[in-house]
This record gives sequence, structure tokens and C-alpha cells, in this order.
Amino acid sequence: MSIRIAVTGAAGRMGKTLIEAVANAPEAELTVAIERPDSSLIGVDAGELAGLGKNGVALVGDINTVLDDFDVLIDFTAPAATKLNAQACAKAGNKMVIGTTGFAAEQKGIVIDASEQTAVCMASNFSTGVNLCFKLLELAAQVLGEDSDIEIYEAHHRHKVDAPSGTALSMGEVVAKALGRDLEGVAVYGREGQTGVRDDKTIGFATVRAGDIVGDHTVIFAAQGERVEITHKASSRMSFARGAVRAACWLANKDRGLFDMQDVLGLKS
Repeated sequence: MSIRIAVTGAAGRMGKTLIEAVANAPEAELTVAIERPDSSLIGVDAGELAGLGKNGVALVGDINTVLDDFDVLIDFTAPAATKLNAQACAKAGNKMVIGTTGFAAEQKGIVIDASEQTAVCMASNFSTGVNLCFKLLELAAQVLGEDSDIEIYEAHHRHKVDAPSGTALSMGEVVAKALGRDLEGVAVYGREGQTGVRDDKTIGFATVRAGDIVGDHTVIFAAQGERVEITHKASSRMSFARGAVRAACWLANKDRGLFDMQDVLGLKS
């Protein structure tokens, strides 16, 4: 039996890629596509919108009218919308895969509360390669971190609205945790002017927003005489979409709880 998937933000770049990823997954079926209520695309066939041909799923503008029509919602939209979707899904018992980033504390708290009523998989990045990098970073930090200056570089397309990226922050959190540091206390998000000598405990972040870059992330461990760089470069949103669909199918056997992509891939210690 196929997992019934809903995609919200269906008319956006990521939404269309998710629709394609669901269509390519034999264990999943797209049954709902959601857009903003004021979108001019309400009623348009989601398959045609994604360039796949008609699939019989028309875009709707209100999640509350279709809660009985899907098992798992995949949400890569914006924090305010994701918060409302989490409340609706928790009340109805629908599961959620959340790739939205940039949450305020109150918004994230509502998502966490929702996971007490239903199963939620929330991750800053659903790429298999990025999640492998998280494990490599943990090991690198344990071996190299105390003797290295650590810097994180990330680049994304010009339309991305939050910075640093959720993935870059997750990488920083992995490194900081492995070193027993509090990222909030050691992170530096920009440098300008006479900044003084670098603090040994600092984890620096550099952000680029340009063109149509899908997503580049590099963590540098720079010691005296050598450096190690762990890099992931995404050339297509499909890597994120495939991972999200994989997570949605994995949630099928979970009743409630908060999970991430490391759980889905079995990478947690």
C-alpha cells in the first residue's frame, strides 16, 4: 500500500521537485498539493505544473479541507506557514516531514509540541550526502578540532532568505557538540574592520547569496602546516527531495515523536 503524500508550497521550485520525487517513488503516491489561498494557480493540475503531465491532483489553498486525504505532509515552505501546518497536522494525526529553516524559538516550539501528538521528521537538510558529512564532521572535530581553527562557508541562490543556512548551522552544532562548546557562545557570523586576533574557540561562518547556486557547504579545519576541508555541493534540488520522500515513507511506522534525517538513515550512535 502506497504512502499518501501531500506537498505544500507545490508551485515553488522545491515544491515542483518534490512532486517529481514522489512520482518517481514506487512506495509513495501524491494525493494532495497545497499552495497559498491567494495563488492564481489554485485548481491547476499538480503534475502538469511540475512538467510531468496530468496526475489528477489539483492545487488547493487550505490544508484543513484535505486532512483526510494524505498520510504525510512534506513542508519546505516558511516558518509561519509551517507552524500553522504543524498545528493542523497534530490535531488530525497527520505526519510531517519538515525541511523549512529559519524558525524563531516560538515557531520551533510549536513544531516540537506537534511531535507529541504525531510523528515529525525535521531536518535542516535531507540530502544523504550532507547527513554523511555530519558524521564525518563529528569525527574530524574529535580528531582535529582542538588544534584547528574552524570556519564554515556556505553559498546558496539569491532567493534564499535566511542566513547562515540551516545546514551550515547544523554543521556548526555538530562540531561544537563534539568539542564540548556552546555554538551560541563561540559562533562568529561576520567579520569587518579591525577584528583583532582570532579566538581559538571561535567557529566562524561565511555566507554567499548569488545566482542559482543550489547549495555549497564547506567546513575547514585549519591547523599549523595543514588543513582538512569537508565539502558538500548540491547540483540539484532532487537530492533533497528524494531524501524527504524517503523520510516520509520511513515515518509510516512511527506514531509520534520528533526525528531527523540521521534517524532515517540509521546514522545515530
